[in-house]
Amino acid sequence: MSVWIRRGLQAVNAVVVLAALALLLAALTAAGAPRADTGGAQGAVAAAAAVNGTALLGAAIAVGVSAIGAGIAVAYTGAAALAAMSERPELFGRAIVIVGLAEGIAIYGLVVGVILIQRA
Repeated sequence: MSVWIRRGLQAVNAVVVLAALALLLAALTAAGAPRADTGGAQGAVAAAAAVNGTALLGAAIAVGVSAIGAGIAVAYTGAAALAAMSERPELFGRAIVIVGLAEGIAIYGLVVGVILIQRA
């Protein structure tokens, strides 16, 4: 692949990440912003809904990021485990344990997501 194509793809990736962060920031600030036209019970309901929405968004981010991190970790540890097992097949048990520890990251993120949803 040429250098220009790589740089172009990197620029597109950077723009997509910045747009996603801007959208996330806009969603978080709009959810917590008080409204002037709501009063009394309606204002309390709107504030509770904003907190609930923020907790659900936090749960989604926790699960998503932990799953991505676990995928990256399993990719590296799985490749290394496969290389080690190709030279010494008796390392199978140890290699599976290491790959399983990497998968635990996603489970921790899922637990955090469930806790956040229960508190929402």
